[in-house]
This record gives sequence, structure tokens and C-alpha cells, in this order.
Amino acid sequence: MKLGICLVVAAATLAAQTPPPAQASKPRGGRGMSTPANALRSPEVHADRTVTLRFRAPDATKVELVGEIMQGQGPKPMEKDESGIWTITVGPLPPEIWIYNFRVHGVDVTDPSNPAIKPTPPGQAMSSFVQVPGEGPAFYDSRPVPHGEVRMRLYESQAMGVTRWLWIYTPPNYDKTSAKFPVLYLLHGNGEAQSGWVMNGRANIILDNLIAERKAQPMIVVMPQGHALQGANVGPLVRIAGETGMFSERFEKDLIGDVIPLVEREYRVYRDADHRAIAGLSMGGGQALSVGLNHIDTFRWVLGFSAAVGGQFMPAEKTFAQLLADPAAANRKLKLLWISCGKQDFLYQANKQVAQIFQDKGVRLTYKETEGAHVWSVWRKNLEETAQLLFAARRGAGADAR
Repeated sequence: MKLGICLVVAAATLAAQTPPPAQASKPRGGRGMSTPANALRSPEVHADRTVTLRFRAPDATKVELVGEIMQGQGPKPMEKDESGIWTITVGPLPPEIWIYNFRVHGVDVTDPSNPAIKPTPPGQAMSSFVQVPGEGPAFYDSRPVPHGEVRMRLYESQAMGVTRWLWIYTPPNYDKTSAKFPVLYLLHGNGEAQSGWVMNGRANIILDNLIAERKAQPMIVVMPQGHALQGANVGPLVRIAGETGMFSERFEKDLIGDVIPLVEREYRVYRDADHRAIAGLSMGGGQALSVGLNHIDTFRWVLGFSAAVGGQFMPAEKTFAQLLADPAAANRKLKLLWISCGKQDFLYQANKQVAQIFQDKGVRLTYKETEGAHVWSVWRKNLEETAQLLFAARRGAGADAR
């Protein structure tokens, strides 16, 4: 990247934190420093479900809006006023949580006025979120129900040789009971971190609502880092040698050898396969299927959402050779094998083909096609639907292709 572009983007982002009087209230002190109270009003969601976004960059000559908020369209230019504020209004948008960025001279930056940020690991651009509400609360909106907790747990990974984070959801009233709970190991996608299912997917809120409505079993949800990385902000940066691809062989060793023993040692959980599930999206979906189906004596519930499978990522015949060699054994042991994908997803054909291979070999599974691309709106719905199936009585036999 050229130095000039870096300086323009840095200056634009810094300047965006101090709005002009026309767009914000007068600062109350601190020599005019920006505060949450006087930041630019961005995003602004209107009653007709249009959204106005603002970005202060007086020295920039080109700013565009990009991201899922464009609903498949390309970058759209923003307009600059005399005070250096760039503005755009889009929509009306369907009720959903939308991801967006400002593209300043070709570089994607977040909205400095918006605290809702999509966290990512090194090498990935962060994005901003805006929620367009519907007529009533969505299944991923917080409600006045008992809430669980999300706990941040450091551990020493023997498989990786570094310190890493686990994020662990415990159900409501976990500390007020002596009961044991089943465990869902929930894996994030490529370019995200262990925080992804909470910060991006609202998994904890989805579970709170389902448990309150008695639609899902109270469960513990363990969210590990799927990339072979040291945890952020734990010490001097350590890069793990030899890790250059999306999938890491160390991840399976970390999960089976480090994470599961830690959880079963320090949390009140059942320690049998009938009470363990593994699920994930995209990269995490591929990991969930490959790890889960090669360890069916460890996991009885295996779910892939828009999974990174197929020849581009993991050839089915090789990755799932153990499963395909004895489908009858898999059918006896697995409580649920779930594969789903959006019809507009670039991984749609790969997921459909893997599901067909399993069906042709006699492996019992639920295969579901939905509307949607490779986006969080699909995966939140996947979790909301499948969480209601986990750790319940086994449902009908045979493949379910919908």
C-alpha cells in the first residue's frame, strides 16, 4: 500500500471522530474531543427501513459504501458536503443485521461513529454492523428473560504451543444449581475468532431466548479459536511455524486433546458422546464435519452450516473415508448429522454434492437448503433451528432432503 493512501485513510478515520456542530451537539469539555454523546449520527435507521450513513473525511476525494448492506450490488459512491461529511442513504432494507464498510481511496475502514463492530483476527478487515428492526423483536434480540453468561477462559494449548482463548456460554442460573449440562462445541468461520458466534452471531442471546421458551435444552456452548493462532492480548506475539493454510491439523489436536479435557475438568458437564455436539459455519462447518465424523465416539451430534467442504477444501471420499466405509455404524451412533447451505452461497454445490455422497452410501442425515448467500443472516437461523434439536430424542429415520 502506498504511504499516501495510508496517511489519507488514517487522517480520515481520526477526523471522523470529531464532528462539526451541524451534525452533533456541542462538546461539554475536554477541548472539543469527541465523545459517544457528540459523535456523528451514523448509522441512522429511519422508520421506512432506509439507513443513512455518515463519515467525516474532509481530505478524502473518494468514499464508497460497501458490504452486505448493498444486497449484492457493488460499491456505491457517497456524497460530500461543504463541511467534509460524506453521506449516503440506502434501502429500504429487509429487517436484518447488515455488515458494511466505508471504502476510502480503496481501503475499507469501519464506521468510527458506530460501536457495533465485527471482530476479526490478523489479516482481515473489520466491519461495522447496523440492525434494521422488523415489527417486533427478532429471535436474536435480547429480551427480558434469564440470561446466561459468556466467560473468557485462557488456557495453554499443548497442541499449538501458545496461550489461547476459549469463550464459553453457561446457561441461566448455572452457578445456582448442581446440575450437569450437555455441551455444544461451536466453531466460527474463516477470518473470525472465538468471539465470532457471540459478537457476530448473537449465539448467547439466541440460546437465552430458546431456553426461556423451553424450545432448547439448557447447554454449555464452547467456542474455541479455529485458526492456529496465539490468543490476542496475552503477551508478545508468537506466530506458529508452518501454519499457512485455512485449515490446521493442530486444531483437531487442540480441540480433542486440550479443550475438551479442560471443559470436562472445570465445568459441570456430561462426559459421554450422547451429550456432546459439534457445529460450525463455513471453515468451522468443515472442521465440525471432519472432526465430528472422524470421532463419532466423541460426538453424537454433528452439524455443518455452509461448510467449507468438497474438492476445493476437503475431498469427501478422503476426508470421510472412515464414515463411508461403515455407514451402518455411523447410523447406529449418530443422533443427528446435519448439513445445510443457502442456495445463493458459493459453497452450495459443494455441500449438495457431499450430502448426496452420504445419502448414496446410506448415511442417514438431514440436508436442508435455504435462501441466502454466505452471510450471517443464514447462520443465525441455522443455529436457532438446530439448537432446538440438540440433545433431544432422536427424530425419524431416513434422509431428510428439503
